Amino acid sequence: AGKMSLKDHLIARIRQDGPMSVADYMAECLLHPTRGYYTTRDPLGAAGDFTTAPEISQMFGELLGLCLAQSWLDQGAPAPFTLAELGPGRGTLMADLLRATRAVPGFHTALRLHLVEASPSLRRTQAETLQGYEVTWADSIEALPQQPLFLVANEFFDALPIRQFVRDGDGWRERCVGLAEGALCFGLGPAAPQPALEHRLADTKSDDLVELCPASPPITASLAQRIAQHGGAALIIDYGDWRSLGDTLQALKSHAPVDPLLVPGTADLTAHVDFEVLCSVATGAGCSHSRVTPQGVFLERLGITERARALANRLEGAALDSLVAAHRRLTHPDEMGNLFKVLGITPATTSLPPGLIS
Repeated sequence: AGKMSLKDHLIARIRQDGPMSVADYMAECLLHPTRGYYTTRDPLGAAGDFTTAPEISQMFGELLGLCLAQSWLDQGAPAPFTLAELGPGRGTLMADLLRATRAVPGFHTALRLHLVEASPSLRRTQAETLQGYEVTWADSIEALPQQPLFLVANEFFDALPIRQFVRDGDGWRERCVGLAEGALCFGLGPAAPQPALEHRLADTKSDDLVELCPASPPITASLAQRIAQHGGAALIIDYGDWRSLGDTLQALKSHAPVDPLLVPGTADLTAHVDFEVLCSVATGAGCSHSRVTPQGVFLERLGITERARALANRLEGAALDSLVAAHRRLTHPDEMGNLFKVLGITPATTSLPPGLIS
């Protein structure tokens, strides 16, 4: 069994139990204790499989930090408060955020730093990146203290496992991962009503595919409940749209798309975020939320171009070219500027963080 690949393990499991949901498949690929993608490797950076915004430029984390700090000041500078990040990667974003907020009076004294991270290897990297700061790691958002919460989640929700359903008349057939001639393949289960998709009968037609992320409502409810009760703000940055439609499951290996079923456990699997769901859960918990704002627009409103100019004054040659390219990647509509969206969640009684509109 020691030599068994994740693919062999999945094939054996399907032979025994029958086809599995796309959510179960994603969970196995990403989180299997010994063969899972996140449990076995550092997926980030040039040598990894994908690059996130904080790895592209320090400006991203700096501006998010100043945005949260301003929101903290607007809410009367509560102390102590939880500063949290969901899925903090290597800790790069948090390091940039903390560096940029050093000059905000009282912010560092009042903050208690909590990182929600499942991967042991990434926790070790985060500890190195954030040397000198006192960090508390949590396995889930439920473990965060009941106190004011200022939270950032960059590319966290996209890695939560999704279920996929294809419309069949007034019912839905769940897309599953099964076997054909000994190889993994997609198939469809029997047609059945899906109470969670009842409202989608109005805007879909037969054969349309819709995705549901079972984990995102409870996570959003947990953070929104803390913010509604104690104050705070959440900034959620991810790719996706107002409402899920179509197959958005994708696998990335060495920065290129691959077949999600090809080499399970060795590629990053993600799906687009359905922001409508996050917003309705936040509202239900007593929070207000911003409009879903394109990342490029949000960063421009926060002054990324001025920040880039200030940094550019100290640079020349390749370093300057790299800064200009980073600014373009983060903000240009053809790069991450439109694909990535920002959602702000605050108590219903307070104003939204800067850069966002209601």
